[in-house]
Amino acid sequence: MKRHAALQPLSRDHHVALVAARDLRRATGRDAGAARDRFLAFWRDHGAHHFRVEEDVLLPAFAAHGNPEEPCVVRMLVDHVRIRAAARRLADEPEPAVEALHELGSALERHVRLEEREVFPLIEAALPVDALEPLADAVMQAERARPAPPAGP
Repeated sequence: MKRHAALQPLSRDHHVALVAARDLRRATGRDAGAARDRFLAFWRDHGAHHFRVEEDVLLPAFAAHGNPEEPCVVRMLVDHVRIRAAARRLADEPEPAVEALHELGSALERHVRLEEREVFPLIEAALPVDALEPLADAVMQAERARPAPPAGP
């Protein structure tokens, strides 16, 4: 199913997140530190901002037309909290446990699948066309406001 333009930037972000999740799930004892570093770069450059766009732009638009207490929306927000907490823990771990990387990778993949299979279709069904167009503009504006990655090493 083709996503409405309002959700396409977020779906593209999901592809990047799935690559990061796969990388975490494939981590071994030999490359755990490098896998953690790649995830933290993804988180800093994409993931944290993506969550903010969903929470600050997407879900308030949905709440104007749908029930924000839908179970999949609640799961989405709980996932955000758990993934943020895991990212913070990883940032503090000089030698991350491979199991923790695998768990985070699996959680991130499940989260993306939840949004793509349940949350986004719910939003597309709930919002009238005249609400989707302004949402598309708001998401694009929020995406363009993504903080630039830090320069150099």
